[in-house]
Amino acid sequence: MSLQESDEVVLDRSTASTETETETSRPLSGDELLVREGSEQQPTLSVVMPTLNEEEGIGECIRRIKNALEELQIYGEIVVSDSSTDETPEIARKLGARVITPDGKGYGYAYLYAFERVRGDIIAMGDADTTYDFEELPKLFELVESGDADMAMGSRLNGKILPGSMPKLHQYVGNPFLTWFLNAFYGAGVSDAHSGMRVFTREAYETMDLETTGMEFASEMIMKAGEKDLVIKELPITYHPRKGEAELESFKDGWRHVRFMLVNAPGYLFSAPGLVLAVAGAVVMLVAGFGVPVAGQTFGINSMIAGSLFTLVGTQVACFGAFATVAGEPIRKAGDPVTNLLANHITLEHGATAGLVVFAAGAVYMSFVAIQWASNGFAAAPVAKANVAALTAIVLGIQLVFTSFFLSLIAE
Repeated sequence: MSLQESDEVVLDRSTASTETETETSRPLSGDELLVREGSEQQPTLSVVMPTLNEEEGIGECIRRIKNALEELQIYGEIVVSDSSTDETPEIARKLGARVITPDGKGYGYAYLYAFERVRGDIIAMGDADTTYDFEELPKLFELVESGDADMAMGSRLNGKILPGSMPKLHQYVGNPFLTWFLNAFYGAGVSDAHSGMRVFTREAYETMDLETTGMEFASEMIMKAGEKDLVIKELPITYHPRKGEAELESFKDGWRHVRFMLVNAPGYLFSAPGLVLAVAGAVVMLVAGFGVPVAGQTFGINSMIAGSLFTLVGTQVACFGAFATVAGEPIRKAGDPVTNLLANHITLEHGATAGLVVFAAGAVYMSFVAIQWASNGFAAAPVAKANVAALTAIVLGIQLVFTSFFLSLIAE
């Protein structure tokens, strides 16, 4: 081979190598980055969508997810958790998504079923009705991938809500109220607690230990993330009009969220209202009993009776907080001093003894009253404020005795 021929061969190989490097270093398309069912490629991101007859929007959502993968240049899978009776699963499979069918019902269950089957270390979720623009996924993904957040959420209320995409009742009443509720009860610190567009790590998902299967699943995620001290960050997103028929039932689903938040925060549901009632009732009884004037007025026997009722009802309601804390596993346990004292430090013997002492104090006084009444031939006698206080002590003592026994029973 001549020197000239040798140079030509080297040149040809160099050119081929350059062309290969150029080809392999080019940005991959969304279709190329989509990990399909059966592929051995490990996805970095798993995008989960629950579907119930979303044939009008599923194709557009998958296209946008592919665009997001192309922007990020990462491998990702699309998992459709489907319970449809229309063409949704066929469309999804044709476009490269992995379709699974949950063996149970419910919005939350569809997600839980899928989360247990995804392969990526970072998980994204969103509805398949085009309301959430999955082309906005990259900014949320980068927050989580960089370690700046355990969960990143798209905030519709801090972003842009396009006309016709959200009912005014939801925009200005429902979502702000439920978000305030979550922030006040669980310290979530978010602006849009019920945004369905979220990205989180697999580790965060396992830490949350989610359980609910209905619409309250969205609330549970935020509640448990807050309780487990996970870092939640938000970025504004645009909320779009949906394609297809809405499945949401405003008042029914809203109530499910509120109910779930309340029963998982016995301190707010029972302890706090109970203590307020009991203290207010005791104050009214003291003011009325000692004739202390308030704004130039003194309270009479009727105020004394009202104070007694508030005290008894408030004490019982506060005890419910201790019952719920001991017997259940609420996400936000009651942390007030009284509930902690009842649930963690008062034994059966202590509680029963205190109840008997309070009962005895009232019973002794009422015994003297009964003797005097009998000596007067059981004649009609005026109701005295002291009598109301003694009867209150009797009932309160009985409550404390049986509360102590019940707490001891459910604690075992």
